[in-house]
Amino acid sequence: MTDIRILVGSVYGGALMTAIAIKQALDADGYSVSVLENPVLDDITSDAVPLLVCTSTTGQGEIPGNLLPFYVALREQLPQQPGRPFGVIVLGDSSYGDTFCGAGELIEEALYETAARKVGETLCIDALETQEPESEALPWVREWVSAALA
Repeated sequence: MTDIRILVGSVYGGALMTAIAIKQALDADGYSVSVLENPVLDDITSDAVPLLVCTSTTGQGEIPGNLLPFYVALREQLPQQPGRPFGVIVLGDSSYGDTFCGAGELIEEALYETAARKVGETLCIDALETQEPESEALPWVREWVSAALA
């Protein structure tokens, strides 16, 4: 059984609901998935489990409050994660223009600085086009899992 850890940044619950749908689908496929609503740095420094960040974007491209302490600690301490596979699903609203899905870009940059290895392209889900983000996330995550564990 392969472990996968989902770090969630959510304001109104959309990213959390998406993460839970991903967990249910991957658990059914035989993976062991944990969803962390308030992740801390210790959640990524004790092992090399693949990470999936599922976050919304708040304000002007900012990271949601529940993920912000993790992000700040990651940027300040830069715990090295050489080769650890990670992926990013980010929910946003394209009417915000340049800051659309900005939280995903911030977390991706921070993980790159730890030498983690990004797998696949970031999935940006636009709230103006998609009412049920899990409908886009589930097909993407199955491809991501195959690539991350290859």
